[in-house]
Amino acid sequence: MSSKIRIMAGDITVDAKLFDTDCAAAIAAILPIEAVPNEWGDEFYCEIPVIMSHDHTATVKVNIGDIGYWPPGRALAIFFGPTPLSTGTKPVPASEVNIVGRIMGDALVLRKAKGIQKLIIVEVKPL
Repeated sequence: MSSKIRIMAGDITVDAKLFDTDCAAAIAAILPIEAVPNEWGDEFYCEIPVIMSHDHTATVKVNIGDIGYWPPGRALAIFFGPTPLSTGTKPVPASEVNIVGRIMGDALVLRKAKGIQKLIIVEVKPL
């Protein structure tokens, strides 16, 4: 079952969903996440206490708004535009990521949050 989450990056808040995969479930189990994000182009990423291998969703073909888990760095990655490996407007991760979720709405608004010192991700419980 997918989980609805909220990502708060400074003054910017976006809603997203985590997909129904083992990797996404492992991430949902550790929420809330509060971290100082790293930036790699238009990507926020942070190390999280989840250890998972690549799964059937692993790819380097990601889209703006995708949320991935990068096994080599045990990192959650939020893609909102080109990264240093991009040749166009699509993000390109450093290597394969498991696709664990997707931002619902306009992920490009996260560009306004670059330079933030705190990223908070919480599960949104249904009423």
